[in-house]
Amino acid sequence: MTPRLQSAHCPVCHHTVAVPFFNGGLQPLATLGWPTSADEAKAMPRHPHDFVQCPHCSHVWNRSFSYDAIPYEKNPNRMFNTGAIWKGHLAATRDLVLSHLPNSPTVVDVGCGEGHFVRGLSEARSGQGRFLGFDPNATPESGVGVEFQARYFEPLVDIAAVMPDLIIMRHVLEHLTDAAAFVDQLAWGAAQIDKPVLFFAETPCIDRVFDTNRLADFFYEHPSQFTTASFRALMERGGQVEVLSHGYDGEVIYALIRLNVAKGRVDLVNSSAAFADRADQSRVQIRAQVDALAERGASLAVWGGTGKAAAFIHQFGIDADRFPTVVDSDPDKVGTFVPGTGQKIQFRDLLKSEPVDIIIIPTQWRAKDIVAEMDREGIRATQVLIEHQGELIDFHLGSHPYG
Repeated sequence: MTPRLQSAHCPVCHHTVAVPFFNGGLQPLATLGWPTSADEAKAMPRHPHDFVQCPHCSHVWNRSFSYDAIPYEKNPNRMFNTGAIWKGHLAATRDLVLSHLPNSPTVVDVGCGEGHFVRGLSEARSGQGRFLGFDPNATPESGVGVEFQARYFEPLVDIAAVMPDLIIMRHVLEHLTDAAAFVDQLAWGAAQIDKPVLFFAETPCIDRVFDTNRLADFFYEHPSQFTTASFRALMERGGQVEVLSHGYDGEVIYALIRLNVAKGRVDLVNSSAAFADRADQSRVQIRAQVDALAERGASLAVWGGTGKAAAFIHQFGIDADRFPTVVDSDPDKVGTFVPGTGQKIQFRDLLKSEPVDIIIIPTQWRAKDIVAEMDREGIRATQVLIEHQGELIDFHLGSHPYG
């Protein structure tokens, strides 16, 4: 039987095709509902368990999950396990993290809950350093021994503000609807500061589900279910993987990575920022040139009034009061109006009977053809202007690639 493929957006690799994995019907919240009576428990709202799997990275997630259904800010998401084996796992991962930290580190724990893990790091360093916890839900223990902020962590803002050596996310990624987006933001946030930033993540691992067919792993509050392959894919998305291993008899998977972004992508960001600065300058410069043309009373026509020509008219303030003449050689556009500014688009032959001093050609890549058309039709102007390198220049006299 051919599996019924579905359109779904993988929260780890952003692949857009998935296959049905487990449909558990409508079920109540399993760990964050906190009913106070049997009647309240029985009346709890039901939510779809509609788990699918990504054929690209193997991730499993509930494609019908709604974040709004979870009362994170009312009830804490606390994981209770006092078993000796679990305590041993905590100690081992704490030692792993400490071995990669300086003597006086800055550590951020995202979704810290009551803060026991980051508090343990602080105690191991005898309080030397700065230890912060972020969680939308505060408990009496949250602020003990650490700085606590009862809000969501914003990587693109908070990393630059805090300058951490380490960011921790333990048993948080499985709650996110777009883990890839968050890890991307962590990497880019780290790329903005002039120091290395480590990231330690831990989450349940469902590898054993495939061998045992157990279903208790799948409940509503965990919309994301990581396999080893999908967890590795997510970690590699964020940077260089230093450690990736399993703990607690394979039931959890964790990684320590050095957050980074490929140099080519950083170069592209810098290039984009430089273009944005030049674009702002261009808008100011060309608007000033347009205003100067209006002030000196030059007769002027714009050749083209839709598409890129209309975009040019919008960007540079070519309003209908000061610049009423817009022409085009396309008969289908004649008689229509420039979107937003309202000039009536007239046929190019208007310039034969009513010549102008200046013709602006917004679509500079077509300027050579339009100038040839003007010569062929006997349309004359003192100047033909095009936009180039942030200013209006003379098509005939200026240096540009469109001649």
